[in-house]
Amino acid sequence: MALTPSTMVPLGSKAPDFKLIDTITDTEVSLDELKADSATVIMFICNHCPYVKHIQSGLVELANDYREKSVSFVAINSNDVANYPEDSPQKMKEVADQFGYSFAYLFDETQEVAKEYNAACTPDFFVYDGDLKLAYRGQMDDSRPGNGKPVTGFDIRRVLDDMLEGNSVSDNQVPSIGCNIKWKS
Repeated sequence: MALTPSTMVPLGSKAPDFKLIDTITDTEVSLDELKADSATVIMFICNHCPYVKHIQSGLVELANDYREKSVSFVAINSNDVANYPEDSPQKMKEVADQFGYSFAYLFDETQEVAKEYNAACTPDFFVYDGDLKLAYRGQMDDSRPGNGKPVTGFDIRRVLDDMLEGNSVSDNQVPSIGCNIKWKS
């Protein structure tokens, strides 16, 4: 496991479009179908990463809290499943069922979507406004495996609350940190 920070993509960047298979419903969906009018959270996660496992329950709680506020959450797994079979589409569906994901869990088999988003690690978070312009990129909160800090979703909650209240989002953003995306060779 290589500890990797997220790439701090320029704020205001437009969300790259995609069409990927949702492993929960086994249907192809697009960003246009999944986005919300007020905010869309794109998350690069996977099944095997200890950093994702650490926040998983908090992530589900966060998504459930904001779903009723017209915020969309979309999870994408871009890992190489040949070398990391725990991240296969079947296993993705099992994890989504186990944790009660209320959001799409998409499989980026070609890894092109991760490359277009400049995703670097799992978990990696990108929050877009209603026009799909990047308002935030970085950590969910400052909890990490073993640091004793509770998983609260503080950073993303602050951003989403500011966006929903019509306030500007602070440019002071902390990169996420986790396992590197497992790129195909």
